[in-house]
Amino acid sequence: MQDNKILKELNACASTCNVCYNECLNEDNVTVMVRCVELTRECADICQATASLLSRDSENIDKYLRLCAEICEICAEECDKHPQEYCQKCSQVCRSCSEICFELQPAYLID
Repeated sequence: MQDNKILKELNACASTCNVCYNECLNEDNVTVMVRCVELTRECADICQATASLLSRDSENIDKYLRLCAEICEICAEECDKHPQEYCQKCSQVCRSCSEICFELQPAYLID
């Protein structure tokens, strides 16, 4: 139940970050989008890795959820700096993913 909720968020975030990444590369002045390109790629990668590890019941999933939440938040902050609709959507999805990862991460702590 929790796993499905997190997996859905992680996959949505990875997908949205990939869209933002591709759209940034299509901008006329891509140089102002470099950090956004880098962070959306990194965010998509950590979301995909975290989803994969969650599916495998990794004993380290709590650490990945925390890192994923932090990277999603950093990505959201960068996307907020750009007025493009795809960046604004990415920011919202990244924040949502970050929140759920932070919220549910303690449930995966190993005693």
